[in-house]
Amino acid sequence: MIDIKVPTVGESINEVSLAKWLKQDGQWVERDEVLAEIESEKATFEINAEQAGILKIKVKEGDTLAIGDIVCSIDEKAKRPENIAPVEKKEKSSTASKVEASTKTEVKATPVAAAIIADKKVDAKGIAASGSGGKILKQDVLEALSNPGRKPGVELFSRNERKEKMTQLRKTVSKRLVEAKNTTAMLTTFNEVDMSFVMDIRAQYKDKFKEKHGVNLGFMSFFTKAAAYALQEFPAVNAYISNEELVYHDYCDISIAVSAPKGLVVPVIRNAESLSMADIEKKVVELATKARDNKLTLEEMQGGTFTITNGGVFGSLLSTPIINIPQSAILGMHKIEERPIVIKGQIVARPMMYLALSYDHRIIDGRESVGFLVRIKELLENPQQLLFGKDPVKSLLEL
Repeated sequence: MIDIKVPTVGESINEVSLAKWLKQDGQWVERDEVLAEIESEKATFEINAEQAGILKIKVKEGDTLAIGDIVCSIDEKAKRPENIAPVEKKEKSSTASKVEASTKTEVKATPVAAAIIADKKVDAKGIAASGSGGKILKQDVLEALSNPGRKPGVELFSRNERKEKMTQLRKTVSKRLVEAKNTTAMLTTFNEVDMSFVMDIRAQYKDKFKEKHGVNLGFMSFFTKAAAYALQEFPAVNAYISNEELVYHDYCDISIAVSAPKGLVVPVIRNAESLSMADIEKKVVELATKARDNKLTLEEMQGGTFTITNGGVFGSLLSTPIINIPQSAILGMHKIEERPIVIKGQIVARPMMYLALSYDHRIIDGRESVGFLVRIKELLENPQQLLFGKDPVKSLLEL
């Protein structure tokens, strides 16, 4: 019998929680198969089978465990079930085929139900299916049509309550947010940026960009590039307090806030000041994908010097982001919305975005915070300056 224990997942991490079992008690498992997911205060990790055999589960989902605790055991001397052949990398293809099959059969309905859905233009995803295998029946569609605006399957006049244990990640996020509010002299300054010029560049070059670099040209590369230039001009925004000293950075490790299945995570783009637009976009895709799949490592989430968060993807028009301590500032992006503005005496509609910079007033003065945000605005409204961080005309005139 082989005991599988909680591995060491980081220097400062002493306990974790068993987030999810991916295999069942008494099930035959293959060597290196993922058995469960454990969650620390900073990330999610996988526990793998060290040998093939019968799984014996020792702890329940949600249990808090110390490093070195036994999670499960594997009886490696157990006889392989006759209906299970030795596996040679079949799981990946099997998983892929399952995903493909589920995609093809995502919406299943009887012919009559499908006809009503098409005729009435009903969103099939909002219909509670009562047929076998998740099939939508005629009555399900009629029920959805007769109760518009009501979430399918919700009990009327319900007074039910339910409790869920907070995850280690949620506990840590809560603690850090309160700590940020209580230990920093946090203020927020606002500005707005005309996104016309950035949007024109994207529209003109997005196809060529993707063809050449293999990634989409998004807004994050423009903001990251602008932030890197502005941080080098206003070094206090890229600094933090350590005991009674101010620590300045000659590099820009920019954290990007990403919404993961189990909460907000903030992976880091290292040396953003040295990366090209394509490099930044590739890194954003890589980190966001890892976040969604709970595959981020501790190293990828530690050590940022400045943070960018984009509430606009969720529809936020304006917000005051909270500093990601020990950093001294965070830039909040928001929803792009057409608004009337005055240009040379004429009222015109432009795609505008509100920007918010929350900063620690112990380190950053008002002049620096406002200057930093204005510089971000200038760089985004004149994207040609992102090439080398200066106004080409002023450079020509040596001003």
